[in-house]
Amino acid sequence: MSARRSSFHHYGPWLVAGTAILVGIAYEATRHHLVSRESVIVFLVLIPTIILHEIAHGVVAYWCGDDTAKRAGRLSLNPLRHIDPIGSVLLPILLIVTTGSAFGWAKPVPVNIGRLRHPRNQAVLVGLAGPATNLLIAAAAGAVIHAAVTPQMYFATSINQWPLGWEIVFFVGYINVVIAAFNLIPIPPLDGASVVERLLPASALPAYYRIRPAAMVLVIAVVFLAPGVLDTIFNHAIGWWEDLVFPRFSYP
Repeated sequence: MSARRSSFHHYGPWLVAGTAILVGIAYEATRHHLVSRESVIVFLVLIPTIILHEIAHGVVAYWCGDDTAKRAGRLSLNPLRHIDPIGSVLLPILLIVTTGSAFGWAKPVPVNIGRLRHPRNQAVLVGLAGPATNLLIAAAAGAVIHAAVTPQMYFATSINQWPLGWEIVFFVGYINVVIAAFNLIPIPPLDGASVVERLLPASALPAYYRIRPAAMVLVIAVVFLAPGVLDTIFNHAIGWWEDLVFPRFSYP
């Protein structure tokens, strides 16, 4: 208990101050029409989404025998332990201001695959834990919308015509679907690559491990040089989610 209290005294003021600053910036930006309300909601939803994604990797690794993330203090819900200043704050804000869309990452949770009880099989579980968490959150948000949506909301010309609370719930689902879809792309270091690694014969793994670090260049190239590929993936994922979420109303 005393350790937790000490941790709160150490991180608490920074957490409160940082949250207040973000809320203040968001309020002023929307009040002066520098960014849209939708962009602010997307940014504020993106941060906890990528943090919970990373925590899920560490939790499943811990369940499977690897306590590396736990010893590093990365199973905490304290966002300061997970935020990457560039990937979690600066890049998303820059992209929202310049393009209206957001992209980012949290600090990767450390996982030692060799400490898992069944490394090859459980590495897949650890890898898919993040996208699975995002899909569960998206399903929960979708269930809430499905239960409460009205014909007036459904036929609104834009989501930003919804009441603020429902708009936030919608973007919680939307962002989590996008994050899950992106991370399931089977290119290292994205989570979908864990399935590819499991399907490779053991004899091919040494060569795969040698070329895996270079695959990050391919991910960056897809993100910045071939955004149409990502748009196709995201549109299919969002379309599938919306087909499940929204009831079919006839026009009033």
